[in-house]
Amino acid sequence: MDIAAYLQREMRSLHGLLDKVIGDLSDDQLHYQAGPGVQPIAFSLWHYVRTEDNIIRFVIQRRPTVWMEHGWPERFGLDARAQGTGMTDEEAGALRIRSLPDWRRYQSQVWAATDEYLGALDIAKLDSEQVTIRPVGPMSLLSALSGMCLTHGFRHLGEIEYARGLVGLKGATI
Repeated sequence: MDIAAYLQREMRSLHGLLDKVIGDLSDDQLHYQAGPGVQPIAFSLWHYVRTEDNIIRFVIQRRPTVWMEHGWPERFGLDARAQGTGMTDEEAGALRIRSLPDWRRYQSQVWAATDEYLGALDIAKLDSEQVTIRPVGPMSLLSALSGMCLTHGFRHLGEIEYARGLVGLKGATI
């Protein structure tokens, strides 16, 4: 298996788990904040999906994000450019996803865009192509995909599963 196929397989796994861990949430559970510094599921989910969308579409492909292309900021009443980096605990706790079914549609569009990109990825570019992700800085395309998307995504999945426990739910079964 080449690295592009591996990345695509692992991103599909991450996406499936993220879909699963939000499938049974109420609005109260989605937005529950256990205390200072503990982010609600809504924030962790929004932050990660927006980050993946930004990296895959805007940073790497230099295309409009799914977020912008389909008018999601207006539908959710959320900032067009923000994706959570640098937000305070208060700002993170105040973030609201108005409609989880609508959010899932946006999320599915991001998953499809990522899968399409990875399916056509030229593996020769993984080490030779550089991208700059703010505020982190320049890195190889491979580091952006494996670290900023895949590893970052699994870290937020862990936060979401922990937060599910705080509201009395179990994590995702593999």
